[in-house]
Amino acid sequence: MTLTLISNAKRRCRGNAMLELVLLGPWVFFLFIGALDWGFYAYALISLQAAVRSAALYTSSSAATAGDSTTACTLVLAEMASLPNIGAACGANPIVSAALITGPDGAIATQVSVTYTSLALIPIPGMLKKQFTITRTVKMRLRG
Repeated sequence: MTLTLISNAKRRCRGNAMLELVLLGPWVFFLFIGALDWGFYAYALISLQAAVRSAALYTSSSAATAGDSTTACTLVLAEMASLPNIGAACGANPIVSAALITGPDGAIATQVSVTYTSLALIPIPGMLKKQFTITRTVKMRLRG
């Protein structure tokens, strides 16, 4: 009698794991894709900030290099080489500009601006767009 009760209970519990997998699987997949997209976004932000800083460091070395967008672009491309959707030359992606400006303290400074457009990601409604454009600008006082 007890043996049949145990076997009936086991039969009623069959398929519970499969049902849980079917119900929770899409949510886990959605969270995994979201984490992957956030990782791409964070890596692009960090790489872009490092690229702008290195270009600003170069352009702040003297007044002659303060507006040198070509060399600043070369430095930015070298820093951002591991990112997807980077062109072989500046102009399309990323867009780099360097200019000689007057800083907030009245001294001569340089300003470097870089705009990067990501590749198309998997959009998450209300959280992440399909594609994003990031612009970072650094102002640095001339060192020379």
